[in-house]
Formats: sequence, structure tokens, C-alpha cells
Amino acid sequence: MSSVLDDMPRVMGEDGEFHAQDEAVQLAGTPVEAWVALGFFWLLGITVFYQFFTRYVLNDSAAWTEEIARYLLIATVFTGAVIGVIKNNHIHVDIVYRYLPRRAGRVLATLVDLLRITFFAAAAVLTVMMMLKLGSNSRMTMIDLPMNWVYGVCLAGFVAMAVRSVQLALVHRRRGWTVLERPEGSDALTE
Repeated sequence: MSSVLDDMPRVMGEDGEFHAQDEAVQLAGTPVEAWVALGFFWLLGITVFYQFFTRYVLNDSAAWTEEIARYLLIATVFTGAVIGVIKNNHIHVDIVYRYLPRRAGRVLATLVDLLRITFFAAAAVLTVMMMLKLGSNSRMTMIDLPMNWVYGVCLAGFVAMAVRSVQLALVHRRRGWTVLERPEGSDALTE
């Protein structure tokens, strides 16, 4: 008679030593947005390290690092949010779908997809309007660069989220269900 523990993978060998193997890392399915977010994150890390080094080691803080770190954090967040859309793991409220009839749940899930697309597209349009209103006169405080560079990254994030939301809605339509309707299912674009 075998127990559940006998069916589990073993990490402790017969010799009493710990034996574990890591799975091979597969980067082939990594979306381009993840690489961009990683690049911004590394630039942010280098900038913060430089700030720390100049402040606490050289005792002569580089004034520009705080502002640039803030903008790099914004860029990391907006590109990272695209990954959240790709994986469809932004905040969901799926308990309602348990009590709705199947057809009503499907209609509501489709409405959620359309609202998500509309929201990101509207945010992109509003960002463009703000960038046009600011023009090239609005500059960064410490470095003489246009603020529209920062807003351009936000715009790219909103556009990418809108495009990925359209792709996700098409997957939902083709498949006939979303993770809202079946929380146990996987809903990422990368799978």
C-alpha cells in the first residue's frame, strides 16, 4: 500500500543527502516588453547605486540621480504593466461569475475585455493630448531634456497595453471563456 508521500518527488536521497535539480530556464517565450522592463530596471538599479555611491562613499551626492531614478521607475512600471496584461493577472473580481448563468458570465467577460481595451486606448489618447499641450517647453528639472520623453514611455506603455488587450480579447473570443469564468484555467498570451 503506497501513501501519497511515496508518489511525491524525492529531494532527500537514500544516502541522507539533499538532491534537487533546477529546471532548465526557458527564455524563448519571454515577450519583448519583459526585456524592455528588465532594461529599465537595470538602468534604475545602476542609477540608484551611483546615487548611493556618490552620497555615502564620496560624500558628494550627484543631484541628477534622484530625478532620473524617478523617471526610470515610471518607465519600469509602465512596461511592467504591459506584462500584467499579457499574463492577464491584473486584479480581477471573479466571485460574481460563480453565481451568474453561463451565458450572462460570457457576456460580462466580453464586456470586461471591451472596457479594458477602451480604457487603455483612452489613456493613450489622453497622454497624447497632454504631450501636445506641454509641447517642447516643459523640461526636466536637473537635466535639460524634454518631459515628453517620460510621457512618451507612458504613451508606449498604454498603446502596448491596448494592443495586448485586443490580442487577449481575441484569444477569449476564439476559446470561448476567460479566467474570470474559469479561475482554474490559464489565461496568459504567452502560453
